[in-house]
Amino acid sequence: MREENLATVIDRDGLRGSIDLSSAALRSGATEIPIHLADGTNVLVPATVLQKQQDGNFFLPASFVEFSRERAATMTAGATTTGTTTQTGAATESTVIPVIAEELHVGKRVVETGRVRIRKFVREHEETVDEPLMAEEVRVERVAVNRVIDAPVDVRYEDGRMIIPLMEEVLVVEKRLMLKEELHVTRQQVERRNPQVVTLRSEEVEIERADGEMRTQEGDSERSQ
Repeated sequence: MREENLATVIDRDGLRGSIDLSSAALRSGATEIPIHLADGTNVLVPATVLQKQQDGNFFLPASFVEFSRERAATMTAGATTTGTTTQTGAATESTVIPVIAEELHVGKRVVETGRVRIRKFVREHEETVDEPLMAEEVRVERVAVNRVIDAPVDVRYEDGRMIIPLMEEVLVVEKRLMLKEELHVTRQQVERRNPQVVTLRSEEVEIERADGEMRTQEGDSERSQ
């Protein structure tokens, strides 16, 4: 028998045998098909019982052992019948009808339903940042006084202003100290805006399926100050 002409037959117990697809029994539509077992024995199985699978092999919803026993019992009964016929001169014919029941075997396997390709890339975009900044300015105001004083005047603070006296000596009939002018310095806070353009980066995920479908998911931007 050539291997390309052989098909595997598996019974309900998981035992394996082989069947010759080019045998005369299959071509002639015989009711019983010979199956060659691994131990070298052959078992006759009714052709109507074999169930052909998608892969070209066969499943036997019974046991090879049962058919082997039935075959041995049939041969023993035939020998006994033959001996009886010789003695009595009457021929007796016996027929063995196997009783077969199907069993359900449920299994599961992993099936690939599709594939996805994931690519991650970085996208850049520009964002304008406009935040208030605090700065201090000094405003100097010159206030004329021209008043004669008896002693030097120190720096003083009035209503949030720093007053710095400027003094000089003037020539008079008698020498006196005159307060010439004062510098009134006021400190105030001024709010300015300095718009700047900064570059932020965010990540996006692009999913491409095997059938060509592509999905893009944008990540959240991070805002920096």
